[in-house]
Amino acid sequence: MTRSALVTGASRGIGLGVSTRLAEQGYGLTISARDPERLEKVATQLLEAGAPEVRTVAVDLADPSAAVQAVGAHEETFGTMRALVLNAGVGTAGNIAEFPMRRFDKTLAVNLAAPFALLQASLPLLRAAAAAEPDRGAKVIALSSITGVFSEPGLSVYGATKAALISLVETLNAEESGNGISASAIAPAYVDTDMSDWIKETIPANEMLEVNDVVEIVDALLKLSARAVLSRLVLSRAGTDGYRA
Repeated sequence: MTRSALVTGASRGIGLGVSTRLAEQGYGLTISARDPERLEKVATQLLEAGAPEVRTVAVDLADPSAAVQAVGAHEETFGTMRALVLNAGVGTAGNIAEFPMRRFDKTLAVNLAAPFALLQASLPLLRAAAAAEPDRGAKVIALSSITGVFSEPGLSVYGATKAALISLVETLNAEESGNGISASAIAPAYVDTDMSDWIKETIPANEMLEVNDVVEIVDALLKLSARAVLSRLVLSRAGTDGYRA
């Protein structure tokens, strides 16, 4: 049985880095993002990197039907799911006093409702993979943020969704780790991706975490046995006090 993973937000940044590492290890992959043309180019790269099969699903995770569509495509192609990587998200800044409710709703839809729906739809496939390899189990990796652990001015809504993601991971472990499914939330400070471009005049790219720093953590988590649970991991930037992005 081919080990397989579903990775959201896989067309660039951390999602692309994780997908490439998994392809190199022989994982079959379902990758999702909004741009179908870019996804197809990435799929070709992943096949060349070693993935035996790559399924692409172009969806906007703000759409409530997107999760079922993505997981359905994965099930159709692979049958089970060894790893679910909840990477897709939107970043939006603004003080509480002026934050538009329209942006609030969009941020919650993509950063919290979609991961919950993806997780719920994936559980039968994750349980099947865990049953097939009880010593290894199945893994859920959620990309949270250091702002979900330590508050940051101007990032109230973003941080709130990321804090909720950590809570979701911890509850999943309470409910499912006995069934061989363990979850981890990685909470990094600013990572050098296009999502962080907005603040690079203040925090230069060469002072941010590298994408590969996060990829290495994901890789290590996926190699843990089914007996091990690491619910959260905070990754801070060198040169800071460790309590801010």
